[in-house]
Amino acid sequence: MSLGQQLAPHLPFLRRYGRALTGSQAQGDRYVRATLEAIVAAPDQFPRDVDPRLGLYRTFQAIWNSANFDEVEGSEPAEEQEAVARARLSRMTPLSRQALLLTAMEGFTPEDAAYLIEVEPSEVDSLVAEALAEIEKQTRARVLIIEDEPIIAMDIESIVRDLGHEVTGVAVTRDEAVALAMEDRPGLVLADIQLADDSSGIDAVKDILAEFNVPVIFITAFPERLLTGERPEPTFLITKPFQRSTVKAAISQALFFDETTVPA
Repeated sequence: MSLGQQLAPHLPFLRRYGRALTGSQAQGDRYVRATLEAIVAAPDQFPRDVDPRLGLYRTFQAIWNSANFDEVEGSEPAEEQEAVARARLSRMTPLSRQALLLTAMEGFTPEDAAYLIEVEPSEVDSLVAEALAEIEKQTRARVLIIEDEPIIAMDIESIVRDLGHEVTGVAVTRDEAVALAMEDRPGLVLADIQLADDSSGIDAVKDILAEFNVPVIFITAFPERLLTGERPEPTFLITKPFQRSTVKAAISQALFFDETTVPA
């Protein structure tokens, strides 16, 4: 099996990680594209002593950490370039959050996460603890949950409240979701894809975003179906069945970028 064939199944999830780090589909995909270009340009430098998925993420992390890659492109005046560079640096995901996302969202072991971010394995637990402490200090949000499975909705609501956030409502259909959002504007939306009346959580979110901007986290059992690169895709995506830590990490990261939003 060729290297490309080995890496292909992992690309949708690397794209998910890239957008979780950057808070942007375009920026996340830019890093993934640069990762693939680096592998094609120098296949002999791809880590062959580890699992292909681990090698893929390690190459991505090298690109992410590259100061040259995040240089401002184009022909803007020097002062504008400096301003854009400062803005990009201000929204760089800290190492602690990288450790949390790699373990909680991407499912890597602490040892693998240590390899990816180039720290000692003993440091990963403390980095994750640091990220969780940051979450505790995060501004509280008002959250709308769009989920038609009662048990899952209750579980999500419990997680949201445990983080100190307020739940504005739980909707099970597209129309109900839009009505609740218009009645009591949320600061975050957690949305399932398939809803009770066969309506779409994606359509519900589109309707809401047509009225006002709000960060959104989608929840689905089939994330690879949404991460095709063929249409606008969710920035934050949770895979079912999910761990509580995964939901916490996604909520925290979505709000992290909402609080530090800057022009791309």
